[in-house]
This record gives sequence, structure tokens and C-alpha cells, in this order.
Amino acid sequence: MVAGVFSWIVAPWAAAGIAARAAGVDLVSILGASPRESLLWAYVFGVMWGVGGLTFGLSMRYLGMSLGYALALGYCAAFGTVIPPIFQGRFHDLLGGLSGRVTLGGVVLCLAGIAVCGRAGVMKERELSNEAKQAAIREFSFVKGIWVAALAGVMSACMAFAIAAGEPIGRLALSRGFDPLWQNTPVFIVILAGGFTTNALWCLFLNARNGTGADYLGCRPRRLLTNYILSATAGTTWYMQFMFYGMGKTQMGRFDFSSWSIHMAFIIVFSNVWGLALAEWRGVSRRTLRTIEAGILVPVFSTFVIGAGSYLQSRGW
Repeated sequence: MVAGVFSWIVAPWAAAGIAARAAGVDLVSILGASPRESLLWAYVFGVMWGVGGLTFGLSMRYLGMSLGYALALGYCAAFGTVIPPIFQGRFHDLLGGLSGRVTLGGVVLCLAGIAVCGRAGVMKERELSNEAKQAAIREFSFVKGIWVAALAGVMSACMAFAIAAGEPIGRLALSRGFDPLWQNTPVFIVILAGGFTTNALWCLFLNARNGTGADYLGCRPRRLLTNYILSATAGTTWYMQFMFYGMGKTQMGRFDFSSWSIHMAFIIVFSNVWGLALAEWRGVSRRTLRTIEAGILVPVFSTFVIGAGSYLQSRGW
């Protein structure tokens, strides 16, 4: 809850407020003048994305960091990259020229890399005993994890849908004088308010059920202050992923929806690196270890292919 206040409320308003001040415009007036339909759907998809975030934690519980991230974000990358251009009637752009086909090839390559990670998970499941798997992941359950990861991934893809729904807000900010790099910051105010709604209701429900509401104030002042500072730091750092993502998206040209695959690919890469560092793959065969290493490298390579497609598009190919 504390981290969420900073990541979904404080940080988005602060970033957008700084951008608005630099542009010499009133942030509230931009949101007030934004199309109601855009505001509504950005918020609704944000609420749905919040559900994905809640179930995402269960993926980590049952599958561990590396495999849980790979499978959940695999679904998220697939749905979040492909559905928005189909809904907007722009998917045919990918098939009409060399740049589009290269970009689409990069997206497919990214999904293939994610499938390799999933294959490594299946191999791990077959090789290790239950005791060995639970030594690194206490509640490891491949079957439960697969289903939860699917739900988490599909619902988390709603962030991409929300960003697409909020594009009119970004265009309005741009027309009012926002720097193009910062035009998406007002959009995230609306989207993350939806995500905060879902998570805040769940946290309050748990506080009421478990009688833990007093924990927000119920320990030594010095320790309480330290915990609040750490939570605020974590929440603000978390928000910065989307701040930088929104900036990068503005530089992707007509195929900006492909940036979602890049975002997901690097989360998967670093989660797998951490999974290896935390010994989640200890005891597997060399073949399985090579498979998960390939699952890390292929998504990285896919980002260069997607970038090449965007470059070709900027050159009129």
C-alpha cells in the first residue's frame, strides 16, 4: 500500500507536473480537456492491469523469479504487442513493407525466446525432485504456476491497452506545449490511478481481515520512518520503468506498439539473470542450463531486430 501510493499516485503526478511546468501549462486543465472516452478506458484498463499485478505475485510464489517472469510476461508481451494495433486497424502496416516485416519478425523472435524460457522450465520440472525444487522455491508448483502466469500475463497486458486508449491525452499534452519525450506522463496519471484502485482495495481488505491496519503506525518511530522511506524509494523506482518506457515509445515511429515487446523482453532477461544468481536453477543438467541461457539471449537479440525495423521505417522502407 505504501509503495503503491508513491508508485501509482505521487510519482506520476510529480513527473507530469514537472513536465507541465516546463511547458508553462496547467496539468489539471489538460486532464480536464481530455476526451472522456479516453480517460474512462485508460482508467478501466488500468484497473484490469492491477488485477494482473496482484496475480503476478502468485506466479513468483509457484514458479520462482526466472520462470515466473518468463511465462507471465510472455503472455503479456504477446497480447500487449499484437492486440492494440489489431484493435486500432494498424496491424496491416506491419505487412505492407520491409520495415514492417522486420519489426514483426523481431516481435515473433521475442516470443520465441520466451517460449525457450518456458521449455527450460519444463525441463527443470522433469529433472529435479520435489525436494530440490522446493529448496530454492518453497511453494514450487508448475501446474498451478502455469495457470496463474497465464491469467497474470493476459491481465497485465491491459497496460499496453491502457496506453493505447490514452493516446489522445498524450496528443493533447503535446499540442499544449509538452516536450514530445514527456507527452505520455499525463496518461500514466490516469492509468496508474486505476491500478492503485485495485491494489488499494485488496490491501484494505487484507488489513481488515487480518487486523493489520495498525501496522502502518505500530512500530518504533525510527524503524517506521526507515520502512516508509524504503517503500517510497521502491515505489518511485518502480514508476520510473513506465516513465522511461513512455519516453522511448515516442521515438519508435509508426510501429510504436512494438516497444512493448522490448520492454517485456528486458524484464524477462534481467529476471532470469537474477534467477540464476539466486540459484533457482541449481542442480539442473547442462543442457537445461544452456536452454535458459538461450532464452535470455534470444529476447535481447530480438530488440535489435525491432530497432532495425523502426530505423527502416524512419527511412521510408
